[in-house]
Amino acid sequence: VKTDKSIISDLPDKIETNQFCCLTPEQAALYQNVVDESLKAISGEKEGDIKRQGLVLKMLTALKQVCNHPAHFLKKQVADPMLSGKTQLLLDLQAQILENGEKTLIFTQYREMGDLLVPLLRNQLGVEAAFLHGGVSRTARDKMVEDFQHKHSARVLLLSLKAGGTGLNLTAASNVIHYDLWWNPAVEAQATDRAFRIGQHRNVQVHR
Repeated sequence: VKTDKSIISDLPDKIETNQFCCLTPEQAALYQNVVDESLKAISGEKEGDIKRQGLVLKMLTALKQVCNHPAHFLKKQVADPMLSGKTQLLLDLQAQILENGEKTLIFTQYREMGDLLVPLLRNQLGVEAAFLHGGVSRTARDKMVEDFQHKHSARVLLLSLKAGGTGLNLTAASNVIHYDLWWNPAVEAQATDRAFRIGQHRNVQVHR
């Protein structure tokens, strides 16, 4: 494995940190409402029924979106950073990273959340972040990677987990932030390895 110093002596360390944040009152109220409504619907279905299983999965997905930001769940186009504890933490973390003059990869599994984060980063931190997702053409994708790797001004790259999880070399980043967590941690690890790979000369800080 890459972390075996007897095999690869020049790869730096990967330091993973679980970051905890609280729901805002608005998030907590919306979260409780989703739970109540979902459990009411689930209780109306038979145990083991495929429809019941589908409702459980739908509830879990909805709760993840509420935790991301109420605007994500409510399908709004604009997100107030003060309405999400997670968004506030992301902005605080990113501000510190920018002060240190370092680059960041931010992964989200939802394209809608990425679309909300791009203007948030611009308006709150003055950062123009490119967003690499499944709808980006190959040419545009290659330019995003090239700019991030070689331009000092390209400080943050947002990626959807599926589009950015494999096949990219993004060693200019020494910070990786997983904004929302995937069901399978191996998928996250694969995404992190866009930065933590051969050619990386700095320690990689991973925030989950």
